[in-house]
Amino acid sequence: MKKRILSMAIAASALGLAGVAQAEVKVGFLGGFTGGIESLTPSIFDGAQLAVQQVNEQGGILGGQTLVMPSGDTTCGDASAASNAADRMVNTENVTAIVGALCTGATIAAANNAGIPGGVVMVSPASTAPAVSELDDNDLVFRTVPSDAFQGEMLAKLVLDQGIDYVAVTYVNNDYGRGLADAFGEAFEAGGGTVAENLAHEDNRADYRSELGSLSASGADTLVVLAYADTSGQTVLRQAYEAGTFTRYVGADGMVGDSLVEAIGADVLEGMIATRPGSPDLPGAELFNAAAEAAGIDPSAVFAAQAYDAAFLLALAIEQNGSAEREGLSAALRSVASEPGEVILPGEWEKAVELIAAGTEINYEGASGTHEFDENGDVPGVVVEMVVEDGRFVTKGFVEP
Repeated sequence: MKKRILSMAIAASALGLAGVAQAEVKVGFLGGFTGGIESLTPSIFDGAQLAVQQVNEQGGILGGQTLVMPSGDTTCGDASAASNAADRMVNTENVTAIVGALCTGATIAAANNAGIPGGVVMVSPASTAPAVSELDDNDLVFRTVPSDAFQGEMLAKLVLDQGIDYVAVTYVNNDYGRGLADAFGEAFEAGGGTVAENLAHEDNRADYRSELGSLSASGADTLVVLAYADTSGQTVLRQAYEAGTFTRYVGADGMVGDSLVEAIGADVLEGMIATRPGSPDLPGAELFNAAAEAAGIDPSAVFAAQAYDAAFLLALAIEQNGSAEREGLSAALRSVASEPGEVILPGEWEKAVELIAAGTEINYEGASGTHEFDENGDVPGVVVEMVVEDGRFVTKGFVEP
């Protein structure tokens, strides 16, 4: 008799645990918590988690289930680490979808080795390289940030508008660096500028003095560094300053971190210009900014708004799809992100759930802009000018095409 009671208790406990498991819907997050963008990743993760928090505070997902976000570290630059982290998300955590990865190489490795084989939709808030557009992904890989084909063009315009028409360029030798350098160089020279030297460098090295010698021999006094704030980009800038060979520095989104300024010195980098994807002046940006500030998040942090949009869009798509199953999610994502439909703004989860339940089409207009995904899962976007002033990067305005 005691054995039967015990077995019934165990069965009841198992059912209870199964109920708990079924009460959660998982959307994973893949980020570079260590490596080249480790100082940028926490704010990006915070942006995604803000969307999760709002969903749960407004009744949860799929009839009151809790949305949870397990995370994995890609290290940014290690394809094996990215693949392993993605494999854990897809096959152990059994996530419905993934926000991420962040660095382009990590996104490509994660998608090819786990996301695409597992049928998991991935939305990157930070992978900007054109190579992402070329993935054979079965319509599973999207991004809420514009391609570097656009950012490179805008960076070239910004530099030319500053009266600089002769530069040396060094870029981290990966998909991100190469894609951005190619786009920048083509646009810069089409606009009348000259790239006197264009030199790749490997990430995570201690010494770039040889490369800097070749770059300085070009005679350029402006150095464009397309790399990462916490690894090669930081070392290149420090050694360039120590050599005294350049008088001005230029960067792009991977370099926009106050940790870079703190490491090199505010006086050294004062006046450095850079670009990064930004948020247009739309109602969605204002709502996100207010919610982020209330949550103790810097709304201007690089890619924080794009991460919020990626997470909120995936939650909307899961609700639209009607289950935590992976099948059908990419079509649902395109549906909730596109016209026609009643506009949903950041934070309007309850409203969205009611409309979806009523069979009404919705159109999310987010913190970082509208997300009308093209056939490659890419979006249009805006690029902003950043300048180091008084020891930190500040936004100066949009770079107009």
